[in-house]
Amino acid sequence: MSANIEIFPRDAHNQTLVANVHPPEWVNPTPSGRYNLVVIGGGTAGLICAAGAAGLGAKVALIERHLLGGDCLNVGCVPSKGLIRASRAFFDARNGADFGVLGGAGLQFDFATAMERMRRLRAEVSYHDSAKRFRDELGVDVFLGQGSFVSRDCVEVAGQKLFFKKAAICTGARAAAPPIPGLAETGYLSNETVFSLTELPPRLAVIGAGPIGCELAQSFARFGSQVTLIELGPHILGREDRDAAGILHAALVREGIDLQLGVKILGVEKRGSEKILRMERNGVIIVVAVDEILVGVGRAPNLEGLELEQGGILYDQAGVKVSDTLQTSNPDVYAAGDICSPYKFTHTADALARILIANALFMGRQKTSALTIPWCTYTDPEIAHVGMYEKDVRDKGMEVTTLTVPLADIDRAVLDGEIEGFARVHLRKGTDKILGATIVARHAGEMINEFSLAITSGLGLAAIGNTIHPYPTQAEVIKRLADAHNRTRLTPFVKNLFSRWLKWQRR
Repeated sequence: MSANIEIFPRDAHNQTLVANVHPPEWVNPTPSGRYNLVVIGGGTAGLICAAGAAGLGAKVALIERHLLGGDCLNVGCVPSKGLIRASRAFFDARNGADFGVLGGAGLQFDFATAMERMRRLRAEVSYHDSAKRFRDELGVDVFLGQGSFVSRDCVEVAGQKLFFKKAAICTGARAAAPPIPGLAETGYLSNETVFSLTELPPRLAVIGAGPIGCELAQSFARFGSQVTLIELGPHILGREDRDAAGILHAALVREGIDLQLGVKILGVEKRGSEKILRMERNGVIIVVAVDEILVGVGRAPNLEGLELEQGGILYDQAGVKVSDTLQTSNPDVYAAGDICSPYKFTHTADALARILIANALFMGRQKTSALTIPWCTYTDPEIAHVGMYEKDVRDKGMEVTTLTVPLADIDRAVLDGEIEGFARVHLRKGTDKILGATIVARHAGEMINEFSLAITSGLGLAAIGNTIHPYPTQAEVIKRLADAHNRTRLTPFVKNLFSRWLKWQRR
């Protein structure tokens, strides 16, 4: 079982990774008695469930058939941010003339070194998700193998039956390829394989201009690949604020990415060492030849092998069906993370796992609908959002006031040479109640938290305005929004009252 787990390339860093998250020599424990919680799936949601429950005194079993840490550690957040950081370092060095950095286009880049750094750092952080840590430090019974329901209160793994009082399904989701003729036969990369590359593809087609597609397209273009970014819809980041997506669109074009928007891919074929994509837009055929194709669209829930019918658990093509409290159709079984949530983010999986622990083990009634979930696309600039967009607000029949402050008005952004972007907030008209916010900035993901905290805590924009922000920082743009709101309150009538009062004071 364990001997079949391999991650490429077979270097020392990946050997360390596997030794932590799926040790070849691992021997499953012998279950004794009933568990308070059996967790199936060792990604973010599963690890938080297992660690949190065990820390509160529960007897916990954790089952993982592949790699502990799930997508985030192995083929998602961790390796992708390693690549993004490397691409940003090279981009900054090549474009540093205004700062007195010389070299420019003559600078060289070693893709293999950047990938080796990513693998090294991934291996270093993998200990936190390791089987040995969960067993020896957290007291969790860790089972490696396929977990399958055999009854409503029992899961089997590697021939052993684990009886439970409660269970948590946290098996996540995986990359799914669109049904494009010839794609499977020609071969393609996904987030599960792209981080195994050791050589930079000279020409790369990226299918899907959502967050993953845009992030990796920009990174590989900065490394030196000739990148074609392909999207069926008319815009990149189709769900985002249009002004925000427009800023990124301009940045990608400026960096030499060929954006093919509003196209239908008719088919893919291999000709020698090349991969040929045939596309159509408004009756015009477009042919692109590349060395590799990266698919960045679609996710499919990991349902295979779970035998959910045996556990009395309902599911569909989107995943396991759960209530607002994360309970499945079997009242003793819950689910958390990508297997049941439309918000497929690591931080959402973490939050859902905490709700699951409270509800499953302590008779809690916490609801997922009460969560305030921010997200960020880690391009350059980043696009971060929380709450509702203006269209969402209007669709709910509410009146909205939208305020925007451009980064070009912020001294620190000017000094950093990072003026592309803005902060935008949507308020319930006539109040300072924050309904949603979008930030476009190089570190927008770090800046959106102030809005998330305000919305979660029921604080209005006035609370942000009353908070002193260090000067000079780019986050000052958020306080400027509060100042803009205060100016809207200074109506001609109020200003006239103030003027009369101050005139009286001068007597």
